[in-house]
Amino acid sequence: MEKPLLEKEEKYMETKKAKITRSDDKTILLLELDENLEIVVTEDNPNNIKTAFNKLIIELKKGLFEFELEDDKDDLYNNICSEYLNQLNSEMISVFEELEDYELLDLEEKVEKDDNEGEQEEEDDLL
Repeated sequence: MEKPLLEKEEKYMETKKAKITRSDDKTILLLELDENLEIVVTEDNPNNIKTAFNKLIIELKKGLFEFELEDDKDDLYNNICSEYLNQLNSEMISVFEELEDYELLDLEEKVEKDDNEGEQEEEDDLL
């Protein structure tokens, strides 16, 4: 039986920030991660997108997350980046599910940390 679309994971999904940096010569969508990713939206550079997506896959192996745009200007770049992030977030869910299906996630570290916290709570309850 197929499980609902990441119902459990969405409940605990981390939200990361995305911002738009505008200048006279280019506009950048900045994805805030441990290593920030820059996607220049005013250039047609598929290699830049490919590099960014490869880094996103590495981050997805640690757990599912989504991006939320933090931008207060109502302009064309805001609209473009909002749509781009909607599509990217959908793609990341799909990629995460595939990583999960092929057992390629690096969640062991997170599970160990969660287990240790649970053991500490049990010890505290006994005291």
